[in-house]
Amino acid sequence: MFGTLKTLISGSSARAEERVRDVYAIELIGQKIREATDNLKAAKMALASLIQRQRNEARQIDLLDARGADLLSRAKEALDAGRDDLAQQAAQAVADLENELSVRRETDARLETRVLQLRQSVETAHRRIIDLKQGALCARAIRKEQGIQRRVNQHLGGDSPFEEAEALISRVMGEDDPFEQGEILRDIDAGLEHTNIAGRMADAGFGAHAKATASHVLDRLKAE
Repeated sequence: MFGTLKTLISGSSARAEERVRDVYAIELIGQKIREATDNLKAAKMALASLIQRQRNEARQIDLLDARGADLLSRAKEALDAGRDDLAQQAAQAVADLENELSVRRETDARLETRVLQLRQSVETAHRRIIDLKQGALCARAIRKEQGIQRRVNQHLGGDSPFEEAEALISRVMGEDDPFEQGEILRDIDAGLEHTNIAGRMADAGFGAHAKATASHVLDRLKAE
């Protein structure tokens, strides 16, 4: 029982979260783009730092190469002059420089590889952000169109003024004609009071009409 309730609560929470995400989708898209842009900015800073370190290593390698070449030249001159003691010291210094150069070259190679990898990541992220911004523009346009369509549906669909007017027209057209109803009521009253019995009998040929009519006047003129 507890497990079922937990599942229902979790499902309800998930649906509520989805509804919130749908309502605030445009705002969430903008927030995620800002977060991605901040991450890209941090990656660019890291890339710049790596490039700076690599350039510094390259400068140090060039300096060590120059110092080594200079010491080798001086050691050779010392040997030629019979100063083996100075030549030995220069040779040791050159050996130390070469060891340092080996470490710095390894560091430079490692930094170069890392710079290439991070540069590719930055370029990929930059392109994705451009795509996200374009997608956000499309999403905002679609959401705006959806809002316009909903407003149109509210005004034109459902209980719209059009349908209300049509319903009122149908109601008016369906109402009983008061004039016709009055004539019918008079006929009913006359029938109940027998006031029209003479007229109906006259119409049937029994006796004359109580009132003169145009047809009576014409008949009389013809008879004269």
